[in-house]
This record gives sequence, structure tokens and C-alpha cells, in this order.
Amino acid sequence: MFLLEAKRIIVVIFSSLLLAISLNFFLINANVYASGFTGAAQLASSAFADFLGFQVSTGVLLLLLNIPVFILGWLKVGKGFTIYSILSVIFATFFLEVLPIISLSDDIILNAVAGGVIGGVAVGLSLKWGASTGGMDIVALFLSRLQDKPIGIYFLSLNAVIIVLAGFLYEPENALYTLVALYVTTTVIDTIHTRHEKVTAMIITTRAEELQKAIHDKMIRGITILPAKGAYTKADSNMLYLVVTRYELYDLEKIIADVDPKAFTNVVQTVGIFGLFRKDEAV
Repeated sequence: MFLLEAKRIIVVIFSSLLLAISLNFFLINANVYASGFTGAAQLASSAFADFLGFQVSTGVLLLLLNIPVFILGWLKVGKGFTIYSILSVIFATFFLEVLPIISLSDDIILNAVAGGVIGGVAVGLSLKWGASTGGMDIVALFLSRLQDKPIGIYFLSLNAVIIVLAGFLYEPENALYTLVALYVTTTVIDTIHTRHEKVTAMIITTRAEELQKAIHDKMIRGITILPAKGAYTKADSNMLYLVVTRYELYDLEKIIADVDPKAFTNVVQTVGIFGLFRKDEAV
């Protein structure tokens, strides 16, 4: 349990570093904007400097924009998720302030693609490990849970306003390059964060009732309990049969390890499901 949480914190910090690298090394000097509140903070920082004559850093604006969204995350997405998201934004702000803003290439397309890939990896890793880079990640995840659809769709939709503003405030080309960066980012996110994909877990355990209760305390999923018997030992046990999303495998692994470390679990890809599949109600 401790090792899993330690890995989660390391992933969150690493994702924050990747996000800062994406911005400071590729996107900011190219006037290409990242996804979500990171891009909104980046655009606002540029607008303040160019049109109002004073400088507010992207990192500080990112922290301020996230405050109301963290309240939504705490109430509708999950307290643990929100706590790690706050940690992610704090470290992202720190790395954005510490790392220099440089240009590794003068080619805008290279900057857009490289920044989009690195930013997508940052967001996707955070979401896969039960956190986020804050802001629009939380809003998009909230909408994804409601509709049970890939999260990248909502990122692209919600980021349309950034694309429009980039074209309006600066050159139309900036909007087009931002669109390239956002498309790359959302593609990478959906490749890493496979929350909408379903898998079937078959758990052989001697502590079926305790495990069933622990699973239902954490997630809203139907479970079928079947009697089972060891072919070699002839010992009686039970099999818990349930369908979950890939995103929930992280939580399921922790639950099984806590309740019955000796349980045997087989996870297989689910091609399709019919009938009732309970969506998360706590959204």
C-alpha cells in the first residue's frame, strides 16, 4: 500500500515536470498554447504582457485558475483524486517558475508537436494514476464519467475557446498551430488514459464477502459470486466476477492486496458488454 502511494506521488511529480518542460521549452516562445487551464494560463499571461503591460507568470495564473475547479473535484470527482491534483498543480507551478523559458527549435510545427506529445504524456500519466494536472482535466473527467466516453473528446471540445482566443488575440496561424498541439495532446491522452475501456476481473478468494464489501465501498460495480473449488487442494473458495474500466484496475489492485493478498486474479480484455453497466454515481 505504501509503495503504491509512493509510486503515485512520484508519477504526479514527474508529470508536473513534463508539463513544465512542454511549456517552457516548446510552447511558450512559439506562441502555441497547451490544453486546458495550462493553455488558458499561458494565453492570459501573454495577453497581460502584450496588451496590458504587466507580467504575471503562467505558473501563478495556473494556480489561481485551479482554485474553483478543485472545489468541483472535491465534491464531484473524489477527495483523493483532488488532493493529488492539488499536489500536481503545486509542483507544476514550482517547475514552471524554476525552469528557464527557452527555444529548442525555431520551427513552430516541431514545437507544437513536441510540446503536445510531452504535455499529453503528462496529463495521461496523471489521470492513469488517479490524479490530474488540474483545471480542465477535472472538468473533462467529470463529463467523461457522466457519459462513459473517452476523455480526449471533452478535452478537444473544451479547448475550442483557447483556439478561438489564440486566433483572435494574435495571428490566425497561432490558432492553427494550437489546434495541432491540442490534437496531438488529446490523442496521447486517450492512448495512455484508457478509462472507457472495459476489462473482466475473475478473483478466486476465500474471503469473498469481505472483498465484495470493500469493492462496493470504493466503486459502484455489479459483482457475481460463484462457488469455486481447487482442483489440486480440493479447498472450497469463491470466484468474484466483475467488469470494470481499466482506470479502476488501480483501485481494484489495492483493494485485493489489502483484503486478501493470497487471492488469485485473472484480468481479461472485454470486447463488448450488453445490459446494465453501472456508471459512477458519485460524480
